[in-house]
Amino acid sequence: MATLSNTSLQVAGPFNPTKTILGASDVITFTSSTNQMLLMYNITASPVVVTLDGASGTTVSLASLGLGSTTASVASGLAITVPADGFTVVRLDTVSAYCNGVVALTGGTGIIASIIY
Repeated sequence: MATLSNTSLQVAGPFNPTKTILGASDVITFTSSTNQMLLMYNITASPVVVTLDGASGTTVSLASLGLGSTTASVASGLAITVPADGFTVVRLDTVSAYCNGVVALTGGTGIIASIIY
């Protein structure tokens, strides 16, 4: 299990983000309101489904979307499909309900990942 390192965008010109080759279970540190992005590149010939799951995520209110007092469960995490030999980028602020507590990335074998903010 690896903990992914955050790489700051507060640099001039080109930079090389820290990369991690994911295994079955890895951890990220989520920092809200930073426009943090998770970049994932699949080095395999098949799609890989990575699950983003904060340990403290349970339910969220959908009232801010005008849906009254409706709630939705985030307990099982967010399944993200990374295409074969392709990239997927996740803006973590937009899925922050899945990033409460210790945030695990599971099922990522074959993925190279970086976090930038």
